Amino acid sequence: MKRINFPPFLARHAEAGMPAPPPHRRVRRRRRLRALLRTVPLLLLGAWLALLPTQEASAMPEFARRYNLSCAACHSAFPRLNKFGEVFAKNNMRLPNWMEAAAQLGDDRLALPDHVPLAIRAQAYVQGRQGKAIDPISGARQSAATDFQSPYLLKLLSSAPLSKNITYYFYAIMAEKGGNGEIVVEDAWFRHADIFGSGIGMMLGQFSLSDSMFPREVRLPFQDYMVYRMAGVTYDRGVLFDRDIGRFGIDLGFTNGNGITDNFKINGTGYSRPDRMFDNDSSKTTFAHIGTDIGPVAMGVFGAAGKQRGAAGPAGMNKSQRNTDKRIVGLDAAGDIGADTHWYAQYLWNRWDGFLDADPTRNYRWSGGFAGVDWIPGDRWAFSALYNYAGAGDLAHTNTIYEGIAINSLSLTASYYFMRNIKGVMEVNVDFQNKTKPTGPYFTGHLNSENYILFGFDTAF
Repeated sequence: MKRINFPPFLARHAEAGMPAPPPHRRVRRRRRLRALLRTVPLLLLGAWLALLPTQEASAMPEFARRYNLSCAACHSAFPRLNKFGEVFAKNNMRLPNWMEAAAQLGDDRLALPDHVPLAIRAQAYVQGRQGKAIDPISGARQSAATDFQSPYLLKLLSSAPLSKNITYYFYAIMAEKGGNGEIVVEDAWFRHADIFGSGIGMMLGQFSLSDSMFPREVRLPFQDYMVYRMAGVTYDRGVLFDRDIGRFGIDLGFTNGNGITDNFKINGTGYSRPDRMFDNDSSKTTFAHIGTDIGPVAMGVFGAAGKQRGAAGPAGMNKSQRNTDKRIVGLDAAGDIGADTHWYAQYLWNRWDGFLDADPTRNYRWSGGFAGVDWIPGDRWAFSALYNYAGAGDLAHTNTIYEGIAINSLSLTASYYFMRNIKGVMEVNVDFQNKTKPTGPYFTGHLNSENYILFGFDTAF
């Protein structure tokens, strides 16, 4: 992820706007005055952004409502963040005058939002595709050349500052990809911006490991950054520490390593105990990302090490009872071409030791990545290209579902913005991967093409 250089007062002096201390506490008052003066540049920037064309508050997402700013303050083209939006996110999702936006209750130790801080994102699509749903065991197929995917998702988001340094954020997805009756919580965390005055930030909760590189939630294409999903660096439960040291931004995190769905009843201590165990073993995944700017290019290196359940059963569809080692090394880069064109690229090398129960003595290596460019020529249009590539490596010809790691596709996206916060989307995906035949008794691999064309709407309010 592109490293943003911003004044250090953002995280350490977010108390600007709080009531002044009593007169006899002059030392503290002078310190606060100096802190306030140091926040003036960002406040001036915020004031300038407020002069941008705005919409009615009822049509603006939660952060825009709270600070009375247009969506254009933080987004070059929703949901893509601009420079100010990246600084805002880095600043614990707040402006220095955050206390002024809280309810004025006469208690300087209480920072309740003056309204329930909620926002909604909704997507609806219609898609024409060649992809099929194929049972890996029987080979039974289901297909739909045209598909009405509406609603594709309904997402409820909430975030607010709770104290000088603590912010919470979460979102819950309802009816994701047709799963009516389901509610899935993905991002859900608390973040302290300055642990023990050290300048180190700490996030505790559910988050994506890949957010240290390129957050998937703010991409313009409908198509995903596929290598993140296949490498298992999306959502997990854990803790993330971050700190800027000189020209370098450093992230260091630890997660359970088993995703966000597992929970186990603790019954070894007796009957009907109230607690639950979220992890299934004592090992943790450790990951780190170091980013810096080299001239006009933001560069980063990523590494992760941990354990994952192996693959067992027919076509490797079941989880093994064995823990197996996994290692990931990644490189990322991003930059701008002029004011309206932005490019980014990522590559990951993966090693899964003894992953398949069918041959637990073998180590499996595979790699993949993506590269993309966003062109935003004005307020109405945004155009994107995203290339996804991965090779199955040692998992090829294993007659398991992991042969399907192989991908070679280009997605072209055009977005038309009816308003700042609602867009029409058209996307074409071109599949360059050669179709394959099953390499054994199971129906695995790239059995049919995944060309598609998609139209729809995407909004947040």
